[in-house]
Amino acid sequence: METKIWKIRGEGTDLAKLSEAAELLKAGEVIAFPTETVYGLGANALDEKAVEKIFLAKGRPGDNPLIVHICSVDNVRQLASDIPEKAIKIMEVFWPGPLTLVLPKAEIIPDIVTAGLDTVGIRFPSHPVAIKLIELAKCPIAAPSANLSGKPSPTTAEHVWQDLNGKIAGIVDGGKANVGVESTVLDVTGSVPVILRPGGITREQLESVIGEVKLDAVLHDLDAVPRAPGMKYTHYSPEADVYILKGSTREKVDKIMNILESSKGKGIGIMASQELIGALPKDLPENVLTKVLGSEHDLETITANLFDTLRWFDQKKVEVIYGESFPDNNIGAALMNRLIKAAGGKTI
Repeated sequence: METKIWKIRGEGTDLAKLSEAAELLKAGEVIAFPTETVYGLGANALDEKAVEKIFLAKGRPGDNPLIVHICSVDNVRQLASDIPEKAIKIMEVFWPGPLTLVLPKAEIIPDIVTAGLDTVGIRFPSHPVAIKLIELAKCPIAAPSANLSGKPSPTTAEHVWQDLNGKIAGIVDGGKANVGVESTVLDVTGSVPVILRPGGITREQLESVIGEVKLDAVLHDLDAVPRAPGMKYTHYSPEADVYILKGSTREKVDKIMNILESSKGKGIGIMASQELIGALPKDLPENVLTKVLGSEHDLETITANLFDTLRWFDQKKVEVIYGESFPDNNIGAALMNRLIKAAGGKTI
């Protein structure tokens, strides 16, 4: 299959290019497109055969539900059988944006989208290209991240091309995603909303609007049964083994130096804050590559650069990656969730 690329830049959107992509969606094809979080791999959410192509392209397990993307709050009424008051309040404050709401699903949603569950995740993205594409396609778009299942999520069209060229009909290139991790998934079907996956909207932000918000057990218990996309299987993993370095800056430096002494020429990648990288010796061995994620005082930038950095190390063919740990409050919750998943929980 030939995979087309439509490059779109600037404040406006190129309607001719987007219209071509939208027509392919209407015809039941799969298209990758930008959102503010990561690139999504989209198909008409109401077309069971089209949605099946998402799973085939990604190699995604069929029991892993998809998120449905919309371009208007009004679309929710078509897709959800009930909309709690707290959900309405959340939509008013945080939509469009990096937040998925889990609601009771309407019968119009095919079971393949929800993995047979009686709930559906719905998101109104804020990226102007995504919104216009959904408008032109005239249908809700089911979309997980546009990568091979298990790999780091794509934050650029180039990442999508690396994974899915020849497997999908096209890629809408709208530049780099600015959040860099997937949306927060919030279950609002119970009396107290529950975060199933941390993301671009934080627990602290949600609680400032609706009061108490719980965390799903899987976020602090690796043996618990996940209920959200991106949480059930190994995810965000590069080819190299990943380990998380904990402790103070001095302790992390000492751990890195001890590791390097025993590495015996093995290809090593170190991804960390500019403060930690700056504390390392300038004359590191040639087998060691370092990548600055951002300042330790700017977790938003570090989060936005995480997946891109994991993919960069893959291209450099390193064998082991050591990533710095960060505070897990606010956006750090999403950052550390993805880093822990990438490392399979391995820490030093």
